[in-house]
Amino acid sequence: MTSSNHSGAHGAVIADTAAGGEAGALVELRNAGKSYGNIRALHGVSLTVHPGRVTCVLGDNGAGKSTLIKIVSGLHQHTEGEFFVDGLPVRFSTPREALDKGIATVYQDLATVPLMPVWRNFFLGSEMTKGAWPLRRLDIERMKRTADEELRNMGIVLDDLEQPIGTLSGGQRQCVAIARAVYFGARVLILDEPTAALGVKQSGVVLKYIAAARERGLGVIFITHNPHHAYMVGDHFSVLRLGTMELTASRDRVSLEELTNHMAGGTELAALKHELSQVRGVDVDRLPEEKDLTAPVAAPGEGTS
Repeated sequence: MTSSNHSGAHGAVIADTAAGGEAGALVELRNAGKSYGNIRALHGVSLTVHPGRVTCVLGDNGAGKSTLIKIVSGLHQHTEGEFFVDGLPVRFSTPREALDKGIATVYQDLATVPLMPVWRNFFLGSEMTKGAWPLRRLDIERMKRTADEELRNMGIVLDDLEQPIGTLSGGQRQCVAIARAVYFGARVLILDEPTAALGVKQSGVVLKYIAAARERGLGVIFITHNPHHAYMVGDHFSVLRLGTMELTASRDRVSLEELTNHMAGGTELAALKHELSQVRGVDVDRLPEEKDLTAPVAAPGEGTS
């Protein structure tokens, strides 16, 4: 497979792309876009998700991350480009169709009921039952046992599954949601800003279980605005800006500094530096120059990160 570098919509280097896509991809978007009437929310976005890899999608507010999630999860249909699952073209009408293909999304609100026990939230909407109708009833013991086993398989040990899930920390709730998605057959796991409202320690807990999901062979799409969190677990990085792809590169072709600069918007930071230089008391001497902020991503062997 050959790869090439070319300029993106904002002058950034697009690395690691190949005509015709990559073999073995679970999910692939090719030049996908979404328009709402005359408003183009997403345009020309290509994304590939492989099993056992974490694909990080970064971008500021309004960059198009939410629209991308909605297309992959089946909430909205793309209006341009192509969408493939297991190499076959698809056009989901509902999130259920995406879930049937093994694409699960864990949103920021986690879709949990805070006052319900952990085990009940684990099976919320998909409860196990026993007995024949009309005497069918919930199989509570089996659900508790299964929830405990699955959480332990992900490395999550809770002392009491009867405690309301709302009493868990934000990081623990995220991890329960991840384990639930894995148990119900997710092959592609979309995580919507899982560390956005968490502190440093709890963010570390979530990142640990993202890595655990990768080790179990899932393809993970990690949506975030934090390049430091992304770089800790990511295998491939895609930066969105104003609905287009600012950068796409594998881990060995982009440094954390380069990722952060592309995420922030190099030319905008250079302009900001110029403005700040006019303000008394602001030291801008150590801020990077525009040429540093927009430097292309070096291919392997062409320089160090």
